[in-house]
Amino acid sequence: MNRRPALLSAAAMAAAAVLSLSACGGSGGDSKSSDKIAGADDGAQASASPSSKTTDDGIDRPEIKLPKGVEDAFEGSKTTGDPKKDAVLADNARRISSVTEAVTVDAKEHPALKFYSSGDALLSAANHVQGFQKKNKSFVGTTRYYDREVTFLKDGAAAVTYCMDATKTYPKDRETGKVDKSIPASAQDYSFYNTRLEKNADGVWQTTAVLTTTAAKRCMP
Repeated sequence: MNRRPALLSAAAMAAAAVLSLSACGGSGGDSKSSDKIAGADDGAQASASPSSKTTDDGIDRPEIKLPKGVEDAFEGSKTTGDPKKDAVLADNARRISSVTEAVTVDAKEHPALKFYSSGDALLSAANHVQGFQKKNKSFVGTTRYYDREVTFLKDGAAAVTYCMDATKTYPKDRETGKVDKSIPASAQDYSFYNTRLEKNADGVWQTTAVLTTTAAKRCMP
């Protein structure tokens, strides 16, 4: 059983052609669902939230705070030796955690969601969050992200590929707070992502398209 549904929408599948083939390819919902997710109504331009902080690159970014017991673990070196690649990977990580926050934190708004996602990627993220909300579910535990690689494309965008291991996460009932640890790990807990990022006018590398392969053999131990 897949305890963490993959970020996937029909729009993301249609966008597969814009992803870098050289960066390795991986995989629905209502495209209107993004307007039902607070903070995900418009991905065209990123805007800082009232709760933000200025990072070393001078960008005002909304803070992302995960609840106790929830962690996104990014494995590997934080620096590649290439400042441009480091910036892309940093915003890729922030985008991932912005989705985790939107799923696991009860709040009226999740400004980081649209700060780091736009276009098809924002729609797929909104669908993903909506799926948890409709079932009144969340999750706890640690999600591993590894083998992250950056490829710069001719049009100025970047392709980031990476693996996800969700074997150490468990479904949580929002109403009762009960965590279900009875679900055994399976191949469905390993996913491979192929994403496209574009640098916006504010200097943020926003994810614009996501292609996901679940039960990805290349990501399994």
